[in-house]
Amino acid sequence: MSASARKTDEVENWVQHPRVAGVDSHSFYLPPELNADRPPERRGLVRDQVRLLVLNRKTGATEHSRFDRLGDFLRPKDLLVFNSSRTLPAALIASGPQFDVEVRLAERLPDGSWMALLTGTQKENRIVPELLLDFGLDLTATVISQDARIPAFWRLRFSKSGTDFLDRLYRLGEPIRYRYLSSPWSLSYYQNVYGHRPGGSEMPSAGRAFSWRLLFELRRKGVDTASVTLHAGLSSYLDDGLDRQHIASEEEYWISEATAKKIRRARKSGGRLIAIGTTVVRALESMAQQGDIRAQHAYTRLRITAGYRLQLSDGLLTGLHEPEASHLDLLAAFVPSVTIQRAYAEAIEQHYLWHEFGDVNLIM
Repeated sequence: MSASARKTDEVENWVQHPRVAGVDSHSFYLPPELNADRPPERRGLVRDQVRLLVLNRKTGATEHSRFDRLGDFLRPKDLLVFNSSRTLPAALIASGPQFDVEVRLAERLPDGSWMALLTGTQKENRIVPELLLDFGLDLTATVISQDARIPAFWRLRFSKSGTDFLDRLYRLGEPIRYRYLSSPWSLSYYQNVYGHRPGGSEMPSAGRAFSWRLLFELRRKGVDTASVTLHAGLSSYLDDGLDRQHIASEEEYWISEATAKKIRRARKSGGRLIAIGTTVVRALESMAQQGDIRAQHAYTRLRITAGYRLQLSDGLLTGLHEPEASHLDLLAAFVPSVTIQRAYAEAIEQHYLWHEFGDVNLIM
């Protein structure tokens, strides 16, 4: 049997028998060559020229397009809601005579401390409360306590705060990267053109494909825009068992009165609300759970799954998510899991690319 025929059989098996590859309906085989290992700009593309898989919520039908033709699927009075979070260089290395440890910042807590994933090679010392981590440039962090749910998570208090902390973080840190990437790409590749509020551990990557040119075209078409801010935590705990548990992080978000007003206006005029990324869905639905569309600043642990009744989000622009990712649970609130399976099987057959530098999926 040829390699292409074998791959087709694997895709068909996944669609017809969603549990054959694993323990749940989100298990599937993703060929390694479909991992986007570099930014589109390093593949000879403009950022808005990635591919666009359009999935119809009502019929389950798919359509293949390119992202710079997004306007073909939108209409006047639609409201695109973006996440204005800007990605931090959230990976730091603490070195010393007795240990080397990578610190991946996960979430900033209300008291100014941070939850962080600690990983790396430890020689004689183990991570314990009151351990002092030294990053250089007069930046240290004291280990406070271990997280009860995620053993690799520790609460840290840094020696600097505010702009002093950010200054050192941008000088010492690197963007969080995963194994499928071919090179350590610079932080600029992990930013959306419209992001302006630093704080995300990882890029809210659904909006990466937007260019200013495309945004201006959509505005001329009558498509409106608004933004919320939700600083995304870590998408992986570097532990397959924990990742499969889909433990919801507590994430901070802001919704301004200007955005709330646009949402109310869109609902009244019949415009559709399209969330640019799963982080935006979580922020919008967390607001809706408060019983009113109004400005707010809060933290959320909201986990959205197939049984969740969406109150504000009519559509979703999102990336293509890896097998068993928690994001697939959220997608199942928009369309049945079997519809996602069929669409993803088609994307695999069509050689779409996955992850933050890959292609994009519009669910409408």
